[in-house]
Amino acid sequence: MRVRVGVRSDVGRVRRHNEDNYLVGGQIWAVADGMGGQAAGDVASSIVIERLQACDAVGSLSQDDLVAAVGAINQAILRYGNDNDEAEGLGSTVCGLASISLGQEQNHWAIFHVGDSRVYRYADHLLTRETVDHSQVEELVQAGKIDLSQARCHPQRNVLTRSLGQLPPPRPDILLLPPRAGEVFLICSDGLTSEVEDDQIGQVLGGCADPDQAAGLLLRMALEAGGRDNITVLVLRIDDDGPGPADQERADDTIPRPDLGVTA
Repeated sequence: MRVRVGVRSDVGRVRRHNEDNYLVGGQIWAVADGMGGQAAGDVASSIVIERLQACDAVGSLSQDDLVAAVGAINQAILRYGNDNDEAEGLGSTVCGLASISLGQEQNHWAIFHVGDSRVYRYADHLLTRETVDHSQVEELVQAGKIDLSQARCHPQRNVLTRSLGQLPPPRPDILLLPPRAGEVFLICSDGLTSEVEDDQIGQVLGGCADPDQAAGLLLRMALEAGGRDNITVLVLRIDDDGPGPADQERADDTIPRPDLGVTA
């Protein structure tokens, strides 16, 4: 199967510094949303992506490799915070898609995440959110105390219950799926999902055969809705008529340029 990719990352209309980073690799595709302000947030997300790039380059991956990589990333972020007083408390989310080996079986997708960045899957005219936010608001939704519309404007919507840069180390949620031709994955930071409703996302992924066009349209919709946070959108379309993963289309630059300025 061939993977076609479209990606956009933008500082948004309010913040002055982009703390998001992303990876378009050979077998790992990921988004990281840094936390900790200008001095640390972009560093934390850069650590995430640099470590995942190294993991992407080693060859066949297993589920254990993904778990180990996330653990090593967590330690690297903690170490940076300990060594740099101005970056104390830095952290990051991570979410992504990896092609992993299951022994004699066909490679499967592994959807992995820590935090409130998300992975969606669009197939058979249906959009499914494949990740559950690690946040206080998500816990309230799951408990039935608030609904999704209330969650979008809740005062604690940015409080995470799990993120990279913590002790004890957070374990990533991992979901395994067999690959299917024609399916589309969206990997994104919460700068998209805080502005654009899921049904709108589904309409874009279902209506745009070109993943680059879909990524650009989703970014524009988030900006027009307010763009109150950094926005990163990575769209993957799985085709059955092209070369394997080693020959897939790649972005020229896997890490977006940070914008200068100050962020909250």
